[in-house]
Amino acid sequence: MTARIGVVTFPGSLDDQDAARAIGLGGATPVALWHANADLYGVDAVILPGGFSYGDYLRCGAIARFSAVMESVAKAAGDGLPVLGICNGFQTLCEAHLLPGALTRNQNLHFRNRAQWLRVESTSTVWTSGLTQGQEILIPLKSGEGCYVADASTLDALEAEGRVVARYTRDNPNGSQRDIAAVRNEAGNVVGIMPHPEHAVEALTGPSTDGLGFFTSVVAHLGAVV
Repeated sequence: MTARIGVVTFPGSLDDQDAARAIGLGGATPVALWHANADLYGVDAVILPGGFSYGDYLRCGAIARFSAVMESVAKAAGDGLPVLGICNGFQTLCEAHLLPGALTRNQNLHFRNRAQWLRVESTSTVWTSGLTQGQEILIPLKSGEGCYVADASTLDALEAEGRVVARYTRDNPNGSQRDIAAVRNEAGNVVGIMPHPEHAVEALTGPSTDGLGFFTSVVAHLGAVV
């Protein structure tokens, strides 16, 4: 049976269709989910895409976390549902306390839009299990509030527990503490990443196809359990 992966659309989402395409290329069936509808329609995983949900009013992701769909996503994530938050989706996961820390204004106060090198630090997540620890990947970054911050004890715990999923390498585009680009929850089913793997799935349009591994990883995981 083909896995079904939901993609949430919030008001202001920009990359939901890109995420849906990446899901298809990864071997699963994308399912559209609407922010105001709490029904997840029995999907096997969920992606919170990039964009500017609710216009980024208050803080990025601060309003999206209270949407009807996020109540269902939070409950399902607690029961083990794989969830990937990309850019604005990462911000929403932090605002919903499904991931620790917060995303703040880039230290340079400039919006960054470029291909960015990352180093994979953890493959113990359902979204990175098909990648190689230490592998360097090139995927697009486009954000103005991508600086990951947390208190020292949280950062130390993330390091000690192997919950840093990816770091910026070669340079740090936004001032994120400890060069953190992606983190996971304790169980490894929820991952937030600031750069956009869904924009690096086809050689024709991306700087690489390195992002496809996030989607094939979860599809392989779901194939083993669905």
